Amino acid sequence: MDVLDEIMAPFQWLVSVTMVGIHDGLSAAGMPAASGWTWTLSIIGLVLLIRAALIPVFLKQLDAQRRMRLLQPDLKKLQEKYQGKTDPLSRQAMAQEQMALYREHGTNPFSACLPVLVQVPFFLGLFQVLSGISTRARQGEGIGAMSAGHVVQFDQSSIFGASLTASVLHGGAGDPAAVVLLTVLMILVMVAAQFLTQRRIMARTAVPGAPESPFVKQQKMLLYALPVVFAVGGVLFPIGVLVYWTVTNLWTMVQQFLVSDRPAGQNGAHG
Repeated sequence: MDVLDEIMAPFQWLVSVTMVGIHDGLSAAGMPAASGWTWTLSIIGLVLLIRAALIPVFLKQLDAQRRMRLLQPDLKKLQEKYQGKTDPLSRQAMAQEQMALYREHGTNPFSACLPVLVQVPFFLGLFQVLSGISTRARQGEGIGAMSAGHVVQFDQSSIFGASLTASVLHGGAGDPAAVVLLTVLMILVMVAAQFLTQRRIMARTAVPGAPESPFVKQQKMLLYALPVVFAVGGVLFPIGVLVYWTVTNLWTMVQQFLVSDRPAGQNGAHG
């Protein structure tokens, strides 16, 4: 556990210093320092900064999606070549040739996961910061770059009657009904945004008549698995974390629908 804390400490600091910087900037501009909306906007600002920094990663992901589309005819030929061959040697040979195709086209079936993986440490850092705020507020301590005063402000802040540190499972300050209602609404928004995003990705990479590639199977799995993740997470995570998650999903959806379908390799060299 100590090792995990050491690994996450830099991300907790980055998350907290960004939130504090945005919060203090909004306060200087006239917003109430102790308002839940000021802190909510600081979380939204954190999302926007992280996602803006990840735009180059997204462009690489987009290029990988296009390359996967171009790869489909070759994958279909490969699957036809080994159709009906279930012995270990044939399966191994097929896997090796498949990997060679991925290398030749400069992509792999898991490239779409890169933006998500990059965001995981920041998401966990925010979860750890927000989960520890109530305890630190009682102890009169700060957390990360948040001073003791910031911690008390955040712990006492709420939106629509729901505390930013409250969750459905663990409770917290504020109106429990408001926490449940806001959690359900954000889960519905997250699921809808994720569904539309996955459909867009699948439409961009699918080739009519071609067999399902590992990438397409991966996206189909995410299409049905992520709503379960959102539902479970919605019960476990504080409202502030759900704000981060919801805005992230909305950003991803808008980003996928704004980009144009240009030929693979146009954004970078092939290989």
